[in-house]
Amino acid sequence: MGRPAPLIAVAATALLLGGCHHGDAGKARASAAALVAQVPLASAGFPPDAATARTGLGGLTVEWGKNWETYKRENFGRYWSDETDAVGGRNGCDTRDDVLRRDLRELREGDRNACVVLSGVLHDPYTGKELPYFYRRASQIQTDHVVALGAAWRGGAYAWTPQRRLEYANDLDVLLAVDKQTNYDKSSKTADKWKPPQKAYWCEYARRYTGIKVKYRLSVTPPEKQALQDMLATCP
Repeated sequence: MGRPAPLIAVAATALLLGGCHHGDAGKARASAAALVAQVPLASAGFPPDAATARTGLGGLTVEWGKNWETYKRENFGRYWSDETDAVGGRNGCDTRDDVLRRDLRELREGDRNACVVLSGVLHDPYTGKELPYFYRRASQIQTDHVVALGAAWRGGAYAWTPQRRLEYANDLDVLLAVDKQTNYDKSSKTADKWKPPQKAYWCEYARRYTGIKVKYRLSVTPPEKQALQDMLATCP
């Protein structure tokens, strides 16, 4: 059996088959928007609370990273993909658009395409900066894999199937909209080598980071585990 068509594509097909009357177009757009809204942009219970994160961290395999020399970005897919069963998948929207719709405030979405974010403001979790966003304009916002792809590779993703890696790369639980320069600074560093400049975010960062490691059964290095324990200790 083939993969289901993206939801917005289904609505668009229905519009073409039914004619191009203005009323039909409006109904099709409303239908597409409703279908997009049905797909959650985060897993239930994610990120885990501090106690759950500590327990999960204690159950992870502790070992030094492996196969670092074989990592390539394209091992996780060359582009964003909606064709996965990860969180936010198969809703007809580009992964980056899903992240923007979830993370931006003062959101203004497209009338014709429910996926598109026309404008909004990001309160960057890593720095505390307020970053504006406007469709088709240069932006200081990037999409970050909280546990970077290279770090995931070293922690066990080297042994996954290509589809599993594609799912990881497009899983909204793994992704955050953040300040571009800070994302460059973070690169593929693990929690022992990089922490958010805004210390007030250390608790949630560690909860997210640990939650991803647990969800995908990725190993942690000894210094990485200690760093996560230290950040979780800042939680109220």
